[in-house]
Amino acid sequence: MSASLSTHVLDTGRGEPAVGVRVELFRSGDLVAAGVTDGDGRITRLAEELEPGTYRLVFHPASSPFIQRLEVEISIDEAEKHYHVPLLISPYSCTTYRGS
Repeated sequence: MSASLSTHVLDTGRGEPAVGVRVELFRSGDLVAAGVTDGDGRITRLAEELEPGTYRLVFHPASSPFIQRLEVEISIDEAEKHYHVPLLISPYSCTTYRGS
């Protein structure tokens, strides 16, 4: 069994989900998966067959006038787990964390 990954992007400046944000997942420079957030700001199945290792999530938040691209490096350490990485973004700041 392999790990899975989802994400959720919220525009805290507007107080609503960030719709239409392109998110890419890379491993060792190779594109593994990509998607666009839905009407609730979610990509529920960005990747489903992830092996343990280091991955890079790249967010392209079109709603931010300052932050045009955000990269987050994550470590998948358990093959049978689900990983969730939310992003909270406002016009001039952002935060991310490991969700549940």
